Amino acid sequence: MDYLAQIDKKKTPVHVAIIMDGNGRWAKKQGHERLYGHNFGVESVREVLKASTDLGIKYLTLYAFSTENWNRPKEEVDGLMDLLVRSIANEIDELMSSDVRLLTIGDTEGLPASCQAELKSAMAKTENNKTINLVLALNYSSRWEITNALKQISRKVSSGEIKEADVNDQLISDHLTTKGIPDPELIIRTSGEHRLSNFLLWQAAYSEFYFCEVLWPDFKREDLFKAVLDYQSRERRFGMVSEQLT
Repeated sequence: MDYLAQIDKKKTPVHVAIIMDGNGRWAKKQGHERLYGHNFGVESVREVLKASTDLGIKYLTLYAFSTENWNRPKEEVDGLMDLLVRSIANEIDELMSSDVRLLTIGDTEGLPASCQAELKSAMAKTENNKTINLVLALNYSSRWEITNALKQISRKVSSGEIKEADVNDQLISDHLTTKGIPDPELIIRTSGEHRLSNFLLWQAAYSEFYFCEVLWPDFKREDLFKAVLDYQSRERRFGMVSEQLT
């Protein structure tokens, strides 16, 4: 079935976020260690990024490494950090030729120095690209992000820089690491799990969710097209009733 042909490109979401889950389980099914799955997951990132560009999606956010992931076995964490550095270095030419701007959200200062250096270099090189924004959530936790934002706001209230009455939804959004990035209309999670796992909790207030059984290394462009088609079949009311929308 040609899912792409069925998509109304005038109604594609501006921002799609994906919880890339299932690398470890995929590797075990192949009889390998978990890191084997993470390596194969990189190809899915390439496919989904290209497919997102084809659809005209402007922001693609990928949940690459959470604050909780530090609790995984050391060899897996070390391997993931090495994979991150190698992947960014290897993909920079492709990002430039495809006009992809690289952004990050999360506590990136908590990453190893080599990762920080590659990220800063790649973001500087791609900062003027405009076709699509690839946002990597690294060392990310929504609770950390919200807590950090509230600390910043609290300090500003205490210093008199802002008044308590100034605190509203927009002010909080402006102190999150996603400042300047629109909230995701569609959040996808692979591998059959049905939870957000501390991902974009504030930003997901009115997101549509799509959960699929496909493990991340097997998630390809047709799977993204199916998710977008499902999204387009829904009525987004934002607290209103159907009659108000028409």
